[in-house]
Amino acid sequence: MNERFYLYDDTVDTKTRFVSFLGERQRFDLAIIQTDRFYGKYLVLDLQSNRFAIIGQDDLEEPGYLEHAYRLSEEDANDLRSFLYECIS
Repeated sequence: MNERFYLYDDTVDTKTRFVSFLGERQRFDLAIIQTDRFYGKYLVLDLQSNRFAIIGQDDLEEPGYLEHAYRLSEEDANDLRSFLYECIS
C-alpha cells in the first residue's frame, strides 16, 4: 500500500452557529462556521439542500452568487442574503 500524501491536515477551533428561519417562500436551516481558515469569510452550509459556500461581505454584494451557490430563485436568495448581511457584517 502506498503512503498517503497530504497537502495539509490541520485541526482548527471554530465557532459554529446553527440557525433556522423562514423566508417568504421557504425555510432555511443553516450552519454558519467561523474560522481563521478562510481569510475572514464564513463557511455557510445549507443543511436542507446539502450545499455550502464560503461567504464574505463581498460575496453578498456579487450579483447571482447566492443564486448559483445554493441553486435558489432570486426571491429566495434575497431572503438568505438579507439574513446573512445581519450575521456576517
